[in-house]
Amino acid sequence: MLLVMLGLAGCTAPGKEVKPQPVVVAAPPTRADIWQAQASAADINRIRRVATGWAAGLAEARAAGAGGEMKAEGKLLDPDAGLPRPFPTPGIYNCRMDKLGREKPKAVAFEKFKPFFCHVGIDRNMFTIIKLTGSQRPAGRMWEDDNPNRLIFLGSLGLGNEEDVLNYGDDPRRDMAGIFERIGNFRWRLVIPYPQSGSKLLVFELTPVPDQPKE
Repeated sequence: MLLVMLGLAGCTAPGKEVKPQPVVVAAPPTRADIWQAQASAADINRIRRVATGWAAGLAEARAAGAGGEMKAEGKLLDPDAGLPRPFPTPGIYNCRMDKLGREKPKAVAFEKFKPFFCHVGIDRNMFTIIKLTGSQRPAGRMWEDDNPNRLIFLGSLGLGNEEDVLNYGDDPRRDMAGIFERIGNFRWRLVIPYPQSGSKLLVFELTPVPDQPKE
């Protein structure tokens, strides 16, 4: 090592100062960098506009006279209801969905749908969620975000009697993106802002089934 240093010194012109070369060090990716690398530009924009989706959807529903129904939903329709520790427990859940905002000028501005079952699992150290019944079945993975109070959902919409689940990105027309939050003890929600169906917001409520099936 000393010989190498002496050799380098011999290559320097007498009296000329050697300036250190700058070293570029890339910062490690953040959690948001990771999920955004998977998401389309359109879905990144949808998630960034979730607050606008809440405001527009709630305003349209109230203007249509659905204020009482929305109030009865409690924290499910409170935009600021997200709590720390959003990670769910794997298992079967009772699920239901509210739709906020109009798809077309004469469409219903607030609609509640019949309950259904969905499943939360873990695959390759990531939470997954899939709607088990119905003609339209969202399914996808949940990614950690820089905001520790939420997870990011990236998934797709299964249709009809399809048995295979599409991966996110397989068919951009069916892609779905949203935010998963805990809003109470054993109560979570999945919020899909500006879904491709055209409404302002889809809000899924998830509560665990009391008697979980035994493995």
